[in-house]
Amino acid sequence: MTAQPGVTSRATAEREASGGSRLAQEGIVAGVIGAATIAIWFLLLDTIKGRPFYTPTVLGSVLFRPGGGVPAPESLPVSFELVLVYTWVHGLVFCVLGGIAAWLLAVAERKPDLGFGIVLLFVVFEFGFLVAAMLFAERLLHALAWQEILIGNVLAAAAMGYYFWRRHPNLIIRP
Repeated sequence: MTAQPGVTSRATAEREASGGSRLAQEGIVAGVIGAATIAIWFLLLDTIKGRPFYTPTVLGSVLFRPGGGVPAPESLPVSFELVLVYTWVHGLVFCVLGGIAAWLLAVAERKPDLGFGIVLLFVVFEFGFLVAAMLFAERLLHALAWQEILIGNVLAAAAMGYYFWRRHPNLIIRP
């Protein structure tokens, strides 16, 4: 049997499909780890301050109650409905980010020269998020300290990075 150019075999197609599902699974698991890390971090901080679930209530109010945002975040009562909806959306966003990270790692495994650029992209994205929050949600940052947000994001990135490092122990990144 001769191979025809441009035609993939069934085994090749199945291998590519299983690689895609592996990346999706890695991304979802990493996203859940990252979202859970941030959720636990803010639950711990909120509990220490005497207002458990305060942070997701404030963030949920900003996202799901359009029309001026939160008038006085410090006096906002905790809403478990907002906490659940915000937590769900937060988890989905992190799963998407985990999927993107898994895909970028797969690219870096094939082309190690791109690895440093991917790490640099992550750093720019992380600080871009903080700058955007400072520009567009200044009132929100008075209720939530930007340092706490930064530490939470670094913890989530470290947890996700550890998970990916365990999954890809032979990954080489060249500058």
